[in-house]
Parts: sequence; C-alpha cells; structure tokens
Amino acid sequence: MQRKQTNLLFLKNKFLLLSISVLASVIVNAQEVVAVKDTLSKKDNSTKTMRRLVDGVVAVVGDFTVLDSDVDKSILDLKNQGIPVSDISRCEIMGGLLENKLYNHHAIQDSLPVSNKQIDQQVSQQIDYMKQQIGTEEEILKFYRKETMADFKRELFDIGKSQALSSSMQQKVLENVTITPDETKQFFKSIPEEDRPIINTEVEISQIVIKPKPTDKEIQRVIDRLNKFRDDVLNGSSFATKAVLYSQDPGSRANGGKYVISRKDPFAKEFKDAAFSLQVGEVSKPFKTDFGYHIVTVDKIMGQKIQVRHVLLIPEVSSKELKEFKAHAEEVREKIANGEISFEDAAKTYSDEKETKSDGGILINPVTTDKRFELTKIDPILYGQVANLEEGEVSNVITDQERTGGTFFKIMTVTKKYPEHVADFAKDYTKIKELALNKKQLNVIKDWQDEKILDTYVKINPPYLDCQYSNNWLKN
Repeated sequence: MQRKQTNLLFLKNKFLLLSISVLASVIVNAQEVVAVKDTLSKKDNSTKTMRRLVDGVVAVVGDFTVLDSDVDKSILDLKNQGIPVSDISRCEIMGGLLENKLYNHHAIQDSLPVSNKQIDQQVSQQIDYMKQQIGTEEEILKFYRKETMADFKRELFDIGKSQALSSSMQQKVLENVTITPDETKQFFKSIPEEDRPIINTEVEISQIVIKPKPTDKEIQRVIDRLNKFRDDVLNGSSFATKAVLYSQDPGSRANGGKYVISRKDPFAKEFKDAAFSLQVGEVSKPFKTDFGYHIVTVDKIMGQKIQVRHVLLIPEVSSKELKEFKAHAEEVREKIANGEISFEDAAKTYSDEKETKSDGGILINPVTTDKRFELTKIDPILYGQVANLEEGEVSNVITDQERTGGTFFKIMTVTKKYPEHVADFAKDYTKIKELALNKKQLNVIKDWQDEKILDTYVKINPPYLDCQYSNNWLKN
C-alpha cells in the first residue's frame, strides 16, 4: 500500500527546489535599482517615463529588483538540472525570487560579512572547471552565449554575491534554532499513522581497497624527472609551461598548475605543508601525496592564502604488477568467503584505504555522517556494486579507477540491511529528528519573512499581482 508523504516533506522539497533555482539564476543590477527607487520615490505620474525606467521590472523588494527575465532564467535552470517544471508555476518561481531579494536586502541592512575575495576565488574556480569541461574561453562564451569574459565573470560574481548574502541571512535567522527530544516526539505523534513517511531500504557498507604499487625503480624515475624540472625552473624555465606540458593533474594542468589555497582548504596535508614552507619564487623538492609525486612553487602570498603552481607525476604500474595485485585481492576475498578471516579483520590487515582501514572498512555517508546509505540515493556506481548483495555477502573483486586514472581493486560487503518500512520512532529517531528540525526551521523562516515583509518596501507589478503567494507580499 502506497502511503502519502507528509505535508512537511512536500514543503521541504518544494522550498529546496525553488531555492536552488533562485540562487542559481538571480543577478543584481545596481544601476537599475537606483533608477527604479528614484522614480518611485518621486511618484512620477508620467507613464512613458515609468515604462522606460522599469521596463521588464516586475517587482521591487527593498533595494533589489526582480525582472521578468529572472523568472525565465529560473525555469531554464531547473530544466537544465533535469527537474520537471510542469508542476511549478511562474507565481511559485516569483515567490522564491522575492524571498531571495528579501534575504539579500536585510543581509545588507544587518551588515552581514560577505567576502568579495572569496567570491572572486569561487568565480575563478568556476571558470577553471568550465575550461576542463568545455574548453577555451572562446568556447565557454559561445556555450553560454556571452559577449566577453569580463561580462561573464561579473555575472558569475553577482550570482555568487546574491547566494552569499542569502545564505548568510538564512544562517543568522536559524543560528539558534534547535530541537529537543520532546519536540521530536511531539512532532512524530502529530503525524497521522496513515501519513507517516516510508523509510526506503538502507544499507551499511564496508570495503577493502587494494592499490597496486609501482616498483622502487619506477618511483625513482619519477623523482628524477621532477628534479630535472626543478633544475630547469631554477635556471630560468617557466614553471607554468612545465605544468601545462607534463603535469598529470587534470584540475590544474590547463591553468599552468595554478591553485589558490589556504591552510583550511581540503588539500593533502603534505601538499599544504610543502607549499606553506616556501617563499615566493622558491621551488620545492619532490614530495609524495596519495595522488603521486609533486614539485610546487609559490607565485604570490595573499594574506592567509597563497597562489601556488605544481607539477604532478604519477608512477606507472605495469600490467604484470596489476595482475599480481588482483591475484592478491582474489586471495583476500577467498579467505573471507571461506571464513578464515572476518571482513573487518581483513580490512584492518590488508586494506590500503587509510580513511576506512582502522574501522574495519566501514563507509561513512558524507551527507548524513552516519553509517547508513539510502539505497536509492547513493552514487550510481556504488549502487551497482552493492544493490544485489545480501546482508553479509561478499562481492567479487571489483576493478575501479582513481580520479588520477590509476587502477585499484575493491572487495565490498553489506554489513547490515534495513528493509523499506514505515517510520518508527525508536528505529528512525535520527531521521525523525531531522524532519522535526526542518519543520521548526521552516516555521521560524516563515515568521521572520512575515515580519520583514511588513517592514520592507515591496512593489509588485502585473502580471504577478494576481498570484496566490504563500507570503503576504501584496500586504493585503
């Protein structure tokens, strides 16, 4: 029997859906805002003047405008994400845009800190990613139908600034919102039994990773090559050119090996230690990370951040060595299947994955930070590897590839399976608590919006005056 989803789940999904679209497509136009505000404040009765100044403006919220084209962009963005738009009206999109402008306006009123440097860095990272996916700057401009890269970067900056302002304001509104066990229990009791949500099948997964290792001779060959690059650079060669020609890091090769990093960024510890030990212009000696062997240089020191360039070389593993390591993986699997060793002990003994080895190979869900994975929501590749495993069953040896292209071998098992079931307070407390907190947060956001709408200048123009908004934007 199919159960209905709770109103909370519906509201949560719809809220997130609109937020994604809004934050991805809104662009602030300061000159247009000034023109609209000046016109409105003067109460100019000239229809011609008003039409000329606010052409395309369908709403004003505080210091920000909404254009009819913003609604079009939001719909297009949803389509590009593969999200069906047939059930989402223009009025609903407009409501989300108005909320975003309200957050932006009051974030500025409250002087919430937003780092322009951080947004600039995000834009640079976006452009670098686009270069990897699309190609040259000319190809990027053609793909996105933009005239110049400067205009495109300004547009990306405005989008990033809007996202940062909105996020900062929402975080401030929700920073003290917590949920107690009693509130969680009352929330669960308030859901009629026939409307309690279905918890999809979940699994706990463990894995053993066996990484083929290159020979000492191959490692020395790579180190010698990096030392040669280093000598060339110290004698006047371009480090950026070396990176473009030889680096095996796909994320920075096209950009001359360049990254802007801080000590808090998620780079390998060895990489950060080497980079932050250098002065501008110095070149490190070769060093090892989990990705391979590097040399790195510092181009600029920018406060807490530094601009670096690096060359990554990955020692090759021969086909003979690959066969030997796969045979080793097969032996480990056979020992587990025959009961000679438990999966947990095998992981602690044989696995080359540092993050899971000491815990017996247990994987942690990066979204929920617990051990359970909802089967229908996990990565498609991981799904294909574990979907047909019964609890306690061991997979065949799986051949996989690292981001850098290196081959490794995996053995997987489902340590525990939780079949699909109606939400149970005791068994599913963590999920129920999350839903209860989401509902409380939505209520707090709604109360904040209701209060701020009354205190903020809001002007909505046709054709959006006839919309049935969930908020009192029309101040009826």
